[in-house]
Amino acid sequence: MKIFSGNAHPGLAEKIAAYCGIPLGGAVVGRFPDGEIFVKYTESLRGQDVFLIQPTALDPNEYLMELLIMTDAARRASAARITAVLPFYAYARQDRKDQPRVPVTAKLVANLLVSAGVDRVLALDLHSHQIQGFFDIPLDHLRAAPAILKYINSLPLRNLVVVSPDPGGLKMAINYADALGAGVAIGAKQRKSATEVEMTSLVGEVVDCDCLLVDDMTTTAGTLCEAALLLKKKGANNIYAATSHALLTEQGVQRLKVSKIKELITTDSVPQIHTDADRVRVVSVAELIGEGIRRIHDNKSVSTLFELK
Repeated sequence: MKIFSGNAHPGLAEKIAAYCGIPLGGAVVGRFPDGEIFVKYTESLRGQDVFLIQPTALDPNEYLMELLIMTDAARRASAARITAVLPFYAYARQDRKDQPRVPVTAKLVANLLVSAGVDRVLALDLHSHQIQGFFDIPLDHLRAAPAILKYINSLPLRNLVVVSPDPGGLKMAINYADALGAGVAIGAKQRKSATEVEMTSLVGEVVDCDCLLVDDMTTTAGTLCEAALLLKKKGANNIYAATSHALLTEQGVQRLKVSKIKELITTDSVPQIHTDADRVRVVSVAELIGEGIRRIHDNKSVSTLFELK
């Protein structure tokens, strides 16, 4: 087994390799003077089980292209199997044709990965579960919830209610609520633009309750902050938020600073570029992904990694 990393998140890759008990593989992933990507592995891959760790976030076009070229290089170097490890899957928002003349880019990315030579995918909290069906190769879909729950259980929560800010996240909220022995509430939102949303109503009782907002990702924090404001108006006490992927922009950081959210809990699935951001707690998914890699390599089941306790 060999583990390699592109330039997207080498820190996470090093933690994963350390958990697996092997050094991170040697690879040069650079640029030609005109900006084209150059890849060269500095060790033999012949007959090896290769894992390429590359979250395609923050600069998705660059990092996706790096991953494709790394895959092609590994295939031509006679790797026995190539697994793309995607802590974050770019273009996942575009998973259906909900308007005229728009692409289904999540499917396009899946096609590109398979065409490049990926034999298997290990992903973490895809934006929608239907993306699994876009691949004609095996895909293992891990959830960040077990890592997040370890921290949530250390918080002094009282009368906890898990809140989904929109109907699409209801299943995630129910899973968290079952694991925490909490109630469930659901919000309704109306999106005004890519960065602006309005929360219109709430179904569920939150008076005198601590609340945990859950979502799979956030960038500008508009949905979470609007939901927290509505919860406060409805009589909630302390409000926390948990999201698998935090691709926070400067606007998102500023919103969190003045929001009703006491703490945003997220993971290191993507680099946290605003390391000085207040109210952000980062938990690591390195062990979770590392264990997934070990079980795939040993041809063992990964289903127990989905259990929420």
